Amino acid sequence: MIAAIALALPFFLRFPLIHAQNKKNGAGDKKDRVVVVISLDGFPAYALKDPRLPIPTLRRLASEGAVAESMQPVNPTVTWPNHTAIVTGVDASQHRVVFNGLLERPERDGAPKIEPWRDKDVMVHSPTIYDVAHEAGLTTAQVDWVAIYNAKTIDWKFPELPEVDGEIEKKLIADGTVTAEQLKTFESSSQAWQDEIWTDAAVRILEDHHPNLLLFHLLTLDDINHEYGPMSNASMTAMAWLDSQVKRVVDVLQRPEFAGRATVIIVSDHGFRAYKHRIHANVLLQEKGILSARNDGKLHGDAWVVPEGGIGMVYVNSSARKTELISQIRSIYSNAEGIEKVYGVEDFGSLGLPTPAESDQAPDLVLAGRPDYAFAGDAAKTYITDANGGTHGYLNSDPQMQAIFMAWGAGVPKGAHLGAITNREVAPTIAKLLGLEMKSAKSPALPNFGN
Repeated sequence: MIAAIALALPFFLRFPLIHAQNKKNGAGDKKDRVVVVISLDGFPAYALKDPRLPIPTLRRLASEGAVAESMQPVNPTVTWPNHTAIVTGVDASQHRVVFNGLLERPERDGAPKIEPWRDKDVMVHSPTIYDVAHEAGLTTAQVDWVAIYNAKTIDWKFPELPEVDGEIEKKLIADGTVTAEQLKTFESSSQAWQDEIWTDAAVRILEDHHPNLLLFHLLTLDDINHEYGPMSNASMTAMAWLDSQVKRVVDVLQRPEFAGRATVIIVSDHGFRAYKHRIHANVLLQEKGILSARNDGKLHGDAWVVPEGGIGMVYVNSSARKTELISQIRSIYSNAEGIEKVYGVEDFGSLGLPTPAESDQAPDLVLAGRPDYAFAGDAAKTYITDANGGTHGYLNSDPQMQAIFMAWGAGVPKGAHLGAITNREVAPTIAKLLGLEMKSAKSPALPNFGN
């Protein structure tokens, strides 16, 4: 009843009622806080050190608030596992997200497939900060976050693939920001335009709903870095443009209605490396007879390498020959060009990965690529091909894989230099800012936040 009355009132009358409802649901003294997490996909920590990079908003937030020297991602250093680590405070050995989607194993001898459009409850196996916030009676929202589809603890959303009949979508259509036809073809639009619309949605959610927690993800830089390489002219332009999108959100949080209670946290999920060679790992399996081609040209067999940028994940289909094949495949790649090291299940604990006994998402071996080499999934006749581009996925100990972290606003220590942190510290820090506790997180909140 309180919520229904509150939504019918203008904000300056509405907020005290919502605040009272939060207290009734067990929320503490900080439940009027608003925390906005903005993820700039693929923004490497080393980029902040380049004085040529024109990012005045980000540099201002870092100067006036708190900034880390670097933020270590989890393995594998790709988008979904790390966005999930950011909101759970645990690595992939616990949250069990190891791809940009859910790996589906073939019934027979076909290749594994990655299915992105699966529900959050199927994919994520640890509590998230938005789960914790929602259970405490706070309001939550997301724009283009990942591994979050159909999450029951999100109140407002504008997803990666927006829906014409969605609540926020209908508002943007009504005010002329976007048309219904554009939303129907959203996925085929340019990444920069999509980011622009996602920013429009984030601003609209903040203006209309004042959520306690908003998770917001922008993708342009990741696309550009893959195609042109990190720190290229195109990459620099993309980072400067993202700075302007961050400013749009910060400008909203500086309005009187957010005064003294809004915090913005800027993160990225991983860094980036340039590469010169592509590893077509399944070519070697075909040469050794583990994979073979049917009459239609499609490969089939007992084991596959699934590429993840700087690493390759080996999956063995045959249970009868599993031990034999794992030993053979380890031998094949141990001295192969472009392979730094082959990791077995005995190493997964130190890598922060689940084992096959713990999750059907876990590989049987991990192939770590050398610098300048990236694993590729496209068809090829030769094991190594020359190519230029950018990628991530290398082990999280790689200096070039380190991500960014900065925070500004309520509860953030001013002028703080945090040194090297991990992204597992983000979720408990958000919780502290909101007056909550992230009991499942394995790392403490960052010091002096939330005071």
